[in-house]
Amino acid sequence: MKRLYSAVVFLIMLVACNAKAPNPENQPKQTTTSVPQKTKKLQPKSVKSNALNAQVERLLAEFLPLKDKLTNEELILKVARHFIGIPYVAHTLDRNPNEQLVVNLKEMDCTTYLENVIAIVFCVKNSQSTYQDFTNMLQKIRYQGGILAYENRLHYYQWWVTDNEKMGFLTEISAPNPPFAATQRLKINYMSENFMAYDMLKNNPERIAKVKKKEDATNGKIVNYIPKSEIKNTQLLRQIIHDGDIIALVTNKRNLDTTHLGIAVWHKDGLHLLNASSLQKNKKAVVEPTETLYDYLKTRPYNIGIRVARLKL
Repeated sequence: MKRLYSAVVFLIMLVACNAKAPNPENQPKQTTTSVPQKTKKLQPKSVKSNALNAQVERLLAEFLPLKDKLTNEELILKVARHFIGIPYVAHTLDRNPNEQLVVNLKEMDCTTYLENVIAIVFCVKNSQSTYQDFTNMLQKIRYQGGILAYENRLHYYQWWVTDNEKMGFLTEISAPNPPFAATQRLKINYMSENFMAYDMLKNNPERIAKVKKKEDATNGKIVNYIPKSEIKNTQLLRQIIHDGDIIALVTNKRNLDTTHLGIAVWHKDGLHLLNASSLQKNKKAVVEPTETLYDYLKTRPYNIGIRVARLKL
């Protein structure tokens, strides 16, 4: 019974967005009803696409005039705060039978929130104003080498930060010590060991093999992180972590590297995390929480610290 309880808790916590776990509720797809007045009227795909194009281009038009008026840190926070209140929804990238570049500004998990913010910021800094500019940037951020394929999607944080650093979009901060006083030896085989939980893996042995090969190539790598005991309101930490930095929550859970992502923002009382939150107390939405990151992590025994990266703008 104890083992069963632990397994259930494990799967529930993996709903934290970066773990990429399947939908724990396993809800069947809804079927259409014969009562049209109670059924949401579906828009043609072209109408939806046109509306999304317009939404993205309105956002870019809103932020482009700020390009030379705000510092890079201020711009990142301005864009990140625009999405506060957007509902947290997991697995929005996995609704299609084949891999597609999903653009969704109405529902986000912690990873897609981060990717959307970064794509908009880079478009603004590069004076780019079209939907195509945005999707080109989003694809480069989300997929290894910008190549669209399920096995190229950057499912683990280690893959994501490594590839985005290689593409020249960011730099991982891993020194000095202190505060980067701890190390993690990576072991990430969650997807290949739980392939039956992934619709796009369970009937595709070739794809499983490709994912496992990438996992195994990552295993053994040692990364530096800041232990959560050091995430306090100190002058040193304020010098190391800047507003707008990317924060990844390191985990001690088996076969994972991190469980959550967000954007650093300093308040008077310390470091906070702008993030797409799955927690009910945050109304399951993008939020700038009132509690500090230090206080949040004190309640999370499976999160042992943070990794930090900074956009190269």
